Amino acid sequence: MSESISHKENEIRIKKPKWLRVKLPTGENFKKVRALVDEHNLHTICESGSCPNMGECWGEGTATFMILGNICTRSCGFCAVKTGKPEEVDQFEPGKVAHSVKTMGIKHAVITSVDRDDLKDGGSEIWAQTVRAVRNQSPGTTMETLIPDFAGHWENLQKIIDVAPEIVSHNLETVRRLTKQVRIQAKYDRSLEVLFRLKKGGMRTKSGVMLGLGETEQEVIETMEDLRSVQVDILTLGQYLQPTPKHLPVAEFITPEKFLEYKELGLKMGFRYVESGPLVRSSYHAEKHLF
Repeated sequence: MSESISHKENEIRIKKPKWLRVKLPTGENFKKVRALVDEHNLHTICESGSCPNMGECWGEGTATFMILGNICTRSCGFCAVKTGKPEEVDQFEPGKVAHSVKTMGIKHAVITSVDRDDLKDGGSEIWAQTVRAVRNQSPGTTMETLIPDFAGHWENLQKIIDVAPEIVSHNLETVRRLTKQVRIQAKYDRSLEVLFRLKKGGMRTKSGVMLGLGETEQEVIETMEDLRSVQVDILTLGQYLQPTPKHLPVAEFITPEKFLEYKELGLKMGFRYVESGPLVRSSYHAEKHLF
């Protein structure tokens, strides 16, 4: 297994194994969600992140909304979301998202965002307004918020704790050794502190890790132990897939059997729920994580 990530490796493309094949999006529900997203000019991580499960999730009438625009201030080596100077914040966005959640009849909504390091509050006020707006329009809808680290400005993180979504997720993404290459502007220990502070604030916490970037099995286990050390409740493990030739290459395709081993180990470690498989992404089967 590769011990480091090199763009030169990108020249040698690894053929995707059969277990990574997904069905093309079809069906009336998919078309309905597609039309709603287009009508309201909504951003979804399903599209921006090139999620392999978009067809399945949209076909079931669910989507993960991405607020604060679709241009990120960070340039992570794994992410398909555009990097650059974001547009002005849409102050009406919380209401738009809430209206769409109500129109779609969503029982469990997942909301995420780009990083907005250009904003003093990191976008936390729009985050809080969005959660409140969804609650006002759809009181019976539960929510998972997949949040950034707010650059370690804990007063901004507190705004998320104050509105208390049912689940708050923050992804570690990779092992400690590869963090600088995979999440260029992020810090491994800062992400752990985000999760620790969320748990202290009474949140049900969740985190995700991508595999196949060159990490060792021992590093995966150590990362899982680190997440349990800050009492993370829910863990997702999925296969990294290179979105474009400009992004980090895939070092290895992890087998479904190995993902199952990690799931069993995670449950023994004390995670309340472990979603582990090649096509798993942060919000995959999110409604099951309420327990």
